Amino acid sequence: MQLIMKIKQDISIGDNLRTLRKKAGLSQEEVAVKLQVLGQSISREIISQMERGKHSIRISVLLAMKEIYKVKSMDDFFDGLSL
Repeated sequence: MQLIMKIKQDISIGDNLRTLRKKAGLSQEEVAVKLQVLGQSISREIISQMERGKHSIRISVLLAMKEIYKVKSMDDFFDGLSL
C-alpha cells in the first residue's frame, strides 16, 4: 500500500502576523502606510483580512512585513503551524 501525503494548501499565518505586528507596536494602519512606502499597495482592510486568514499574501508583501516587523527569519511567520 502506498502512502499518500496531503499538503495543506490553505494554512493561515494570520495569527502570527497579528502577533508580530503587535510585538512591533504597530497598528494595522501604520503597517499599511509602511507597506505603501515600500511599494506595496496594501490597505488597512487587506491587513485585517490577512490577519483573519481571509486574504492570500504575496511573497513580496511577506518580505516587506519581515522588514517592517524586524523579524530575523521568515520562519517566524510560520511558528507553531503544522506544515
